[in-house]
Amino acid sequence: MSNGYSVGQVAKAAKVTVRALHHYDEIGLLSPLGRTAAGYRRYSDADLDRLQQILFYRELGFPLEEIAAILDDGSVSPTEHLRRQHELLSARIGHLQELAAAVERAMEAQKMGIQLTPEEKFEVFGEDYREDWEAEAEQRWGETEAWKQSQRRTGGYSKDDWRRIKAEADAFNERLAAALLAGLAADTAEAMDLAEEHRRHIVDNFYDCTYEIHRCLAAMYVADHRFTDTYEKLAPGLAQWLHDAIIANADQRAGA
Repeated sequence: MSNGYSVGQVAKAAKVTVRALHHYDEIGLLSPLGRTAAGYRRYSDADLDRLQQILFYRELGFPLEEIAAILDDGSVSPTEHLRRQHELLSARIGHLQELAAAVERAMEAQKMGIQLTPEEKFEVFGEDYREDWEAEAEQRWGETEAWKQSQRRTGGYSKDDWRRIKAEADAFNERLAAALLAGLAADTAEAMDLAEEHRRHIVDNFYDCTYEIHRCLAAMYVADHRFTDTYEKLAPGLAQWLHDAIIANADQRAGA
């Protein structure tokens, strides 16, 4: 537009108030050189470019005085302005993503009933713990009675409760690995007793783990590499050995 833009047109296009544009002019932040015969402001394309820069920095929380100093720094090229804006936007995006993740963690903690902060979860469960496992577990089993029962029971657990459960599980896993390394067959009475202890740990702390559910867990231990890797770190072949011991124990109990 050759004769420029009126203050009303600029306010509408930029989604700012006419009052804000008048204020920017009064403090020298955005003072259009164009004027009509009646003395009304007329904004050029260059003025609109400057307004875009002002609104960008305002969105990021910069005070008007600092914005003026930034834009009036003749040593900074348009390309440098863009680079700086890209860095600021990237930082803002990172911050917003962190905030979103924190909100998601809070939502998951409420749904899961686990009264632990993210830091406490990593402290209790170790560096291999992944928070997205919780969301995945709810997606897969959220409608089951076992899941609902586990939510009800764990909702009242304290940090010390989780530490105790983790310590018991770690000690038990060491005994599993020792049994395998000692050459104990998975279908022996001793191995099946360990499998039964494994099931009882779930029953005592989380939900009523039937032998059918226990069979499903055993299948998951060898089908899902994340579970397999956990046991393989303790002793090569332990995931399959525990699977076989659980199946043998369930078969024996079913036939008893």
